[in-house]
Amino acid sequence: MKNEINMGIGFVTGRSNVCNIINSYYKEIIEQVKNYEKKVNITFFILYDSEYLNTKEDDFYNIDIDVYDSKIDIEYITPGTIKEERHLIRQRYNLTEEEADLIFGHGHARGRNTLMYYALKSGIDYLLFWDDDEYPRACLKNPDGSVYWKKQDNVLKHIEYMEKENADITIGYHCGYISPIPYMECDEEEEGYVTRFIEAIGNEAVTWKSIKEKFEKDGGITFADENISDGKGAYEQQAINGKKFVAGSTLCLNLKHLEKIPAFYNPPGARGEDTFFSMALEDVKIIKVPLYHFHDGFLKYKEIMDGEEPKKLRVIKTSEKNIEKRFLKASQGWIKYKPLLMYTTDKAHYDENIKQVFNNLNKSIEEINNLFDNSNFLVLVDNLKEYHENVQKHYSDFIETNRIWKIIKEHEKKWKK
Repeated sequence: MKNEINMGIGFVTGRSNVCNIINSYYKEIIEQVKNYEKKVNITFFILYDSEYLNTKEDDFYNIDIDVYDSKIDIEYITPGTIKEERHLIRQRYNLTEEEADLIFGHGHARGRNTLMYYALKSGIDYLLFWDDDEYPRACLKNPDGSVYWKKQDNVLKHIEYMEKENADITIGYHCGYISPIPYMECDEEEEGYVTRFIEAIGNEAVTWKSIKEKFEKDGGITFADENISDGKGAYEQQAINGKKFVAGSTLCLNLKHLEKIPAFYNPPGARGEDTFFSMALEDVKIIKVPLYHFHDGFLKYKEIMDGEEPKKLRVIKTSEKNIEKRFLKASQGWIKYKPLLMYTTDKAHYDENIKQVFNNLNKSIEEINNLFDNSNFLVLVDNLKEYHENVQKHYSDFIETNRIWKIIKEHEKKWKK
């Protein structure tokens, strides 16, 4: 039995904040794993897209020299290396340009697939996806409403449960600002429009009922459970209606069980990569690991990375700078994958279900637009129309993506033998 573990931590990012996360937490990660029963080798993978926010490529290289001196490996997956590797991949697996393009490149899903491939090439055993707006902290609420914080062994816990449970996938918890939906002040009539709007753009995890409950209880903030933050309560996830769902971050994949790991997919420019990944997990062993990441969903608390942990978390309102733009972008990401989600889960009733989505959106969009000062939410109607018209093509691409990924997995399995 191998007495070493190669642990990969992957960032698919368009924000240079990834450098701050690595610089802030690499020492904690080393400390977490140094006394583990096996030697743990850490590699950070940074797959960056400088065009996402028109960022300079140099901004993604602000890693402290101390990180390199610590013997942690940093592997960059750049636009140039992706282009070169895609050419080699086409030859190696006899793929067309269109087939290779479904798997390799930038974007929420393609970036994750590309990073998985590079992790395989590097001999990684376990690959942990970590989003660039999350910190390994649990925020908890005192009886007086103040906030206190706990460090989380966010790498070690995944390793422990992978090894102990022989899991295929491990997944942690989130606290903080989980949803990109800001606090909306609305009267009873406006709430009816908001309900229709959220029903149009949302999914099983995003409903107005769940959002409203969080608004009314804690202003939209999700606080951690103390037992879970203390590392108690791991369990194996069971299928609900034949499905198991995971989020895209604090998501760890066992690459030694590669045959159990599907590809990620989302329609072009959409979100939903974790949703479509989850559709192939019915027979996969998933362990829910008791640890949290604090989701700084509006990037209002970067000082946490410097050890400045606030005693209070505030309500994020629609009037704040960049908030409506962020919410519009999230809404577009959701509405663009809504048709495919409905088509894959219930083809027989797709036509009537999509009509209801159009109806909800058309009856709420003008009023939603009035709740914000500048952004034009009317664009969502055009987005929905375009992605509805292309739903069968996107479904075909979804199936094709996993077919190509299966070819790659089978080839890698033979190669490793």
